[in-house]
Amino acid sequence: MKNTMIAALVGALFIPAAASADTTFAGLTKQWTYSHALTGAAGQTAEIAAFDSVTNSLWVAGIAGVDVLNATNGSLIQHIDTTSFGSINSVAIHNGLAAFAMESTTRTDAGTIKFFDTTTRALSTTGINSVTVGALPDMVTFTKDGSKLLVANEASPTIYGNPAIDPAGSVSIIDMSTRTVAATAGFAGVAQSGSNIRTNTGMDFEPEYIAVNAAGTRAYVSLQEANAMGVLDLTTNTFSSVIGLGVKDFSATGNFIDPNDKDASKVLRSSAVKGLYQPDGMAAYEANGQTFIVMANEGDTREDDGDKVRVTDSGISGTPTDLKRLNVSSTDSATGNLVTFGARSFSIRDEAGNIVFDSGSQLDAKAIELGIYDDTRSDDKGVEPEGVELMLIGDRTYAFIGLERTTKSAIAIYDVTDAANASFIDMIVTDGDTAPEGLEGFTMNGQHFLAIANELSNTTSVYSLAPVPEPETYAMLLAGLGLLGFTARRRNSK
Repeated sequence: MKNTMIAALVGALFIPAAASADTTFAGLTKQWTYSHALTGAAGQTAEIAAFDSVTNSLWVAGIAGVDVLNATNGSLIQHIDTTSFGSINSVAIHNGLAAFAMESTTRTDAGTIKFFDTTTRALSTTGINSVTVGALPDMVTFTKDGSKLLVANEASPTIYGNPAIDPAGSVSIIDMSTRTVAATAGFAGVAQSGSNIRTNTGMDFEPEYIAVNAAGTRAYVSLQEANAMGVLDLTTNTFSSVIGLGVKDFSATGNFIDPNDKDASKVLRSSAVKGLYQPDGMAAYEANGQTFIVMANEGDTREDDGDKVRVTDSGISGTPTDLKRLNVSSTDSATGNLVTFGARSFSIRDEAGNIVFDSGSQLDAKAIELGIYDDTRSDDKGVEPEGVELMLIGDRTYAFIGLERTTKSAIAIYDVTDAANASFIDMIVTDGDTAPEGLEGFTMNGQHFLAIANELSNTTSVYSLAPVPEPETYAMLLAGLGLLGFTARRRNSK
């Protein structure tokens, strides 16, 4: 009986180790889902989430305000109505202080950052609680030490091609010791490099997302519609360069797409078209002394679609029938050179903008395999990767990539510890949730979690992440149980 129990225990311990290298998470368990329709606030949506470790609460921002949720069970603690300030676009939290990015009611006017105390859930009473920034502040993030708050002022125009109502895109740098704007970094005269920077669309550079290096000395800013990345020197508070991100060849093996939304085939195939990377969400991490930037290559057009045309309506001759339905850039495409929006992937780049890794066609392929691929999006950016979150769990770095256009909410998980050899791990697919917008990884009571704010379903879901121990850990477990010698002797006795 004793030997039977030991054998069963040994077998149980070794089952996970026998799994494939891709099986890194023992459990991806949904802890709770909150429907923001239950808040009862008109216009409230689920877009961006931020975790507060002081109160163990999750702050979910969406147009009309912020829903503060109990991170343990998802119950509503309080709804903060922000409509008197304008529309809220983003929230970030550091050390008990929440920063709200508020778009003015006239969006080409200057926006504001409102500072809230996470314990009282009211405007901060210690220090300045309102700071004026650029037009349409779309995203906010603190540096790791909390000394600076960076604000991406997207400054989208109301009418394209009219500089009078197209404020300049910029990044506001707020000194948190004084809660004042230390500098507003713009793009005039900034050196450009790389390729395929879109400057012919009737708009200037519009910062979308910001990723900061670990030292807090440099930030990387996605200029999505321009297909570029701005590099912001935080020692001088100025942009040092704008790097064009190039295009992806969808005719190359490993990059195949489904370009037709009407054939119902859901087959990825070589397509004579290139894709602009145009990242939305970005995140930075360090490995072997280098900084890497993870980008969700969503793709984007002008808000009025003034730079977008379907191939069949473009007048471009000689296009294969299979590509006639595809939406392409009218300002970048020509006969024999079709250029579409987005790369249908995520990439890892170095600080100079060079691609270290790209997921190729994996995201579309996994969605098809899991039965969640939306064929109606084949003509327009596929699964549309949008959000990125990075988490260090043990000694491994994981990237979570939100796919906005699958039939169910889907988050791809990759191990990016070795940037050049990033590997697919798993995909979180959630019934009842659609269109993940914001991702927030956090650790609470020693456990790791991922919060997913889903824009279309207007829900926030939280998953617990339970990584499988490394093989060495199993050996240590066995040794601790006095079983390692037992198994060796048994093996040698055969």
